[in-house]
Amino acid sequence: MTALVIRLGRALVAVCILTFAHAVPMAAQTPDRPLYLNADGLPTLAPLLAQVTPAVVNISVESRRTAAMNPLFNDPFFRRFFDLQPMPQEPMQRRQMSAGSGVIFDAARGYVLTNHHVVENGDRIVVTLKDRRQFDAVLIGSDPGTDLALLQIDADGLSAIELGNSDRLQVGDYVVAIGNPFGLGQTVTSGIVSALGRSGLNVEGYEDFIQTDASINPGNSGGALVTFDGRLVGINTAIIAPSGGNVGIGFAVPANMVIAVVDQLIEFGEVQRGQLGVMIQDFTPDLAEALGIAADSGAVVTQVEPGSAAEEAGLQPGDLIVAIDGRTVAGSADLRSQIGLRRTGRPIELDIIRDGQPQRLVATLRPGNPGTPAAPMSGSRGIERLSGAELRDVLPDDPFFGEVSGAVVARLESGSRADRAGLEAGDIIVAVNQVPVASVAELRQQVEGVDRAIALTVQRGSARIFLVVR
Repeated sequence: MTALVIRLGRALVAVCILTFAHAVPMAAQTPDRPLYLNADGLPTLAPLLAQVTPAVVNISVESRRTAAMNPLFNDPFFRRFFDLQPMPQEPMQRRQMSAGSGVIFDAARGYVLTNHHVVENGDRIVVTLKDRRQFDAVLIGSDPGTDLALLQIDADGLSAIELGNSDRLQVGDYVVAIGNPFGLGQTVTSGIVSALGRSGLNVEGYEDFIQTDASINPGNSGGALVTFDGRLVGINTAIIAPSGGNVGIGFAVPANMVIAVVDQLIEFGEVQRGQLGVMIQDFTPDLAEALGIAADSGAVVTQVEPGSAAEEAGLQPGDLIVAIDGRTVAGSADLRSQIGLRRTGRPIELDIIRDGQPQRLVATLRPGNPGTPAAPMSGSRGIERLSGAELRDVLPDDPFFGEVSGAVVARLESGSRADRAGLEAGDIIVAVNQVPVASVAELRQQVEGVDRAIALTVQRGSARIFLVVR
């Protein structure tokens, strides 16, 4: 039976406080894998869980969706037999609740990590702590490519989990998964790292998953994957579940990938991805023989785009890319993920093999082309003053490209704050309080921290108008 990849986090939120037996540590089995014995001399993980579980939260998301309507209700012939009143012209909206999990990784600033699919299209996001306190969360930004999102809450007395180095993980390492499966409340399961570097769940995404057999179920999305020394090494994100529940195959986004994404979400509210400009394929033993290359892994360049960063760096078809900034490239998917985590305008070192000889090239990544997975992903939901507007930069295929710079309203939620301010889909915000803005990032900088009303200069068609947002 073909396994179905299920995105998690559709159960209702409930909170359950875990209690632990008194425990005393014993000598560590390995330097970073401590074991504990409880008062009866039995092995326990209670001290570890007492340390990390306060940092794992439940997330409740309220959203609105268009209600499906039977087309017969709009048929005059059908309606006259049932004496039905005229139907409203606007589509009917209904409220929907969903839930998932999250992890506090910065207690001082109230930053909470979760999955993009948990908070996607949410009108209201509520974070519930282990001590049952609840807080409305602000979405700082999200990245569909890695399925990560960053929230912020204003709360005191928070606990955070220390981030670990996921590159040090090995298959067989013990881990625990903490989350909110099926709305039961905070739940802990344990297992091992089953595999590393998994990809292929979503061809449009950037994947380097940790696979684990720790039980992960719907509702665990955004929860923590923690090693036995109490460090966060992954954010649980997906399962393979032919029957809809856990079958011992779960996936987590590695902590090192999380760090790369979160740094940009904090700075820009979005991920500004660079593009190398090559077509690639996996390096196989057959290719090794055909090309006369002695290497174990890598990605073979099959085409170099004219005018790209790759062409400027001197890459050629037939080159084998074996490492980026000293990190080994396992294959084409790994190369794509590594490039997708690096910023536009930053130089990278490429270790290649050409004609059997190792070389090192330096490439400066350029902005991704529109419509490609490497193009910048929207993080505009983090602009609270314009909530409900999905924003993006002006792209080459836009009618005003080269003439107007600003932030394009790509999509607008009906009844949202941005909608009430008078914005429309297709508008280009070109200035805030008469200060020009050339991108979503510049718009965010001008809007954040302004307590008074702001005046937006908007290009609408061939005209420019002012809109006031309070």
